[in-house]
Amino acid sequence: MSTQPRSPTGTRLTKYVFVTGGVVSGLGKGVVTASIAKLFQFRGYNVDVIKIDPYLNVDPGTLNPVEHGEVFVCEEVWEFEPAPGYKFRIAEVDQDFGTYERFLDRNMHPANNITSGQVYLSVILRERVGHYLGRTIQVIPHVTDEIKRRIRAVVERSRPDVLLVEVGGTVGDIEAMPFLEAIRQFRLEEGAGNTALVHVTLVPYLETVGQLKTKPTQHSVRALQSSGLQPDVIIGRAASELPLDVRRKISLFCNVPEEAVVSDPNLDVVYELPLVFERQGLGEYLCRLLRLSATRPAVEAVRAWESMVRLYREYDDTVTVAMPGKYVAIWDSYISINEALRHAGAHAQVKVEMVFLDTEVFEKEPSRLEEALGEVDGVLLTPGFGSRGVEGMIAAAEYAIREDKPFLGICFGAQLLFVAFARSVMGLEGANSTEVDPDTPHPVVDLLPEQKAVKSKGGTMKLGSHPVRVRKGTRLYSAYGKELVYERFRHRYHISPHYATEAEKYGLVVSATDPSGRVVNAIELSDRYWVVGVQFHPEYKSRPNKPSPIYLAFIKAVAERKQASASSFSCA
Repeated sequence: MSTQPRSPTGTRLTKYVFVTGGVVSGLGKGVVTASIAKLFQFRGYNVDVIKIDPYLNVDPGTLNPVEHGEVFVCEEVWEFEPAPGYKFRIAEVDQDFGTYERFLDRNMHPANNITSGQVYLSVILRERVGHYLGRTIQVIPHVTDEIKRRIRAVVERSRPDVLLVEVGGTVGDIEAMPFLEAIRQFRLEEGAGNTALVHVTLVPYLETVGQLKTKPTQHSVRALQSSGLQPDVIIGRAASELPLDVRRKISLFCNVPEEAVVSDPNLDVVYELPLVFERQGLGEYLCRLLRLSATRPAVEAVRAWESMVRLYREYDDTVTVAMPGKYVAIWDSYISINEALRHAGAHAQVKVEMVFLDTEVFEKEPSRLEEALGEVDGVLLTPGFGSRGVEGMIAAAEYAIREDKPFLGICFGAQLLFVAFARSVMGLEGANSTEVDPDTPHPVVDLLPEQKAVKSKGGTMKLGSHPVRVRKGTRLYSAYGKELVYERFRHRYHISPHYATEAEKYGLVVSATDPSGRVVNAIELSDRYWVVGVQFHPEYKSRPNKPSPIYLAFIKAVAERKQASASSFSCA
């Protein structure tokens, strides 16, 4: 039960924690933010999280994953109305929302992702419809007021005890300046004891002198101070925990108490970070700073999290899963898939090692496909869009069919599994998706009927959570154990029902559809050990203590097949 203070009118007061980053991007502010939120959860507080992205896109749905990382999809679709008469559908959000959901085990709302594009669009369109008649529209106060309005709108909707607000990018970025100014104003308006500012910085280690260097952190804090913001807590990102002398130096030069300088070291299990912060007293310190009465964590909550973390360190075997795809230049392109595989591995008592394969290489050098896939225990064909690298992905699916390798295709990967089946089993030469080849003689994958008239790209796909009807007696049903589930979607194209019906004559099984039975949501091969493709994205709902059923079934199949192969080899 919440013990949060109340206002003089008796209404609940929300406390705010703002998280900024300095020195370089990519420090893991999302994990830090989620871990701090977890500290409040340990104490029984209701939390919510906002992510501010200063780019001018309305949402990240049209961004290349290699440039910005994975696009995460929320459970619900939000109708964003920047001004009367203008509406946009938003369910695609920053990848950090996946981190928040996994740590906090709660669904995040798309309105919690505030972008510069949304803020400026709202202000400009309102000016056009006459909202600001007679006024000169400026960054201050109009843009900053809109930012503050959006933050408070989240509080009105979810009524959290503590709201965390992560600011994307790095202090000093031009596009982030209006947000920092809005935060300065917001802290002033909320008053002492109601907000905290956490600054995450890099503390680099120079091998030439054998020292951790604090000067970048000092400069970063000064840049923050020049915006009128003094951090209450500094979290130092380094390979190892910060020694006492380094913490004291940061405390002295950055004007924060020594206990407010916190280490964020490298961890082999990312979910351990809340426990690392707890051991350093960060949760108790923030509660005192925000004048929250429940400063000590619930022992049961902490022990449950510790038990979950131990699962990721205690395993009986290691399995290797190949991930052929288009966006393998950075791991963050598939971060939810990576985590879903780790969740499944932990609960199947195996460690999952992932091998990312650029499928364009297979197109140029086909012989390398056999070599790469022959050394792994399973194959996960990744999501994607467009024609680049597709033939290599199809070749990977054909290999899995031919060699009976445990296989899971996700969204685009499921579609290309069907293309591979049509070509190699049904004998349909030139079969393809019309997304890749509009003139294919066999359009086994085509646009959803409702997508044929769509012209705009942003927010117009099939998005969010939808019901999935699972067919009894299938591998999919064995995984879920029920006939109706809800999963999240993000696609325009789908497997042709006509060709799927034909494919059933060759051993393919349509294992899931939409409730009407007209849209194919999953396929599998009846005469193979475990080859499954799903149109949806089950990774978005996977949690470290509740793995996705389909990912768990896949990893169990991979581990069992590896064990069976090893037994056969030893007997021979």
